[in-house]
Amino acid sequence: MAKETDINKVIHQHVEMEQFFTGFTVKSKLKMAEGKHQTNDSSTAEKVKELEKITEEIRQCCQCGLGASRTNAVPGEGSPNARIMFIGEAPGADEDAQGRPFVGRAGQLLDKIIAAMGLARSDVWIGNILKCRPPENRDPRPEEMISCLPFLQRQIEIIKPEIIVALGAHAARMLLNTNKSIGQLRGYFEEYYAGIGSSPIKLLATYHPAYLLRNYSLENRKAVWEDMKKVLAELGLPVP
Repeated sequence: MAKETDINKVIHQHVEMEQFFTGFTVKSKLKMAEGKHQTNDSSTAEKVKELEKITEEIRQCCQCGLGASRTNAVPGEGSPNARIMFIGEAPGADEDAQGRPFVGRAGQLLDKIIAAMGLARSDVWIGNILKCRPPENRDPRPEEMISCLPFLQRQIEIIKPEIIVALGAHAARMLLNTNKSIGQLRGYFEEYYAGIGSSPIKLLATYHPAYLLRNYSLENRKAVWEDMKKVLAELGLPVP
């Protein structure tokens, strides 16, 4: 009986989680390439070409031991003209199987968060620090992240987003070169430099969707939504 009650509680919490991030009325999809981020067809085609080149390099990469254990590399995906890049720590089992980022339960929640912002997955760019899944979903090792980071830096330099949203502690710490906790980092805009001589990009850290699934609370969900409202405000986009 107790086990049945626990299962019912989990189901109830999952339903509430979905309702929290899908209960916003989205009248229309926003055009993320508008304003100063607008590009022409030739520029977009060149970006796509350069990103595909990096993707192929990632699929051939075996610089660390993860290349030998992966099913598929997960280069990342989304709009080459994205104004927002969502960056997590590493692919999981579902991502490794499909070769696409954030397609498991955490990814489904991220999709709902993006939709709640009035956007579509195709409007943004989604990826990870690591391009290969660590065995048994263990935490990324420092040497693995250092080895993989240049791929992401090149992707950032090509896309030139206005805002990077770092999902979770590992991504935020690596990108900001800090040891602070995600609780200390989230909710504040920092500056990220993709390379020497590059212009700063605003970076905002927030809780990883997987953390929300593990640590269900209204407080945590509200915290993430407040962070997303800051992103929309910074871009001059309406809050649904």
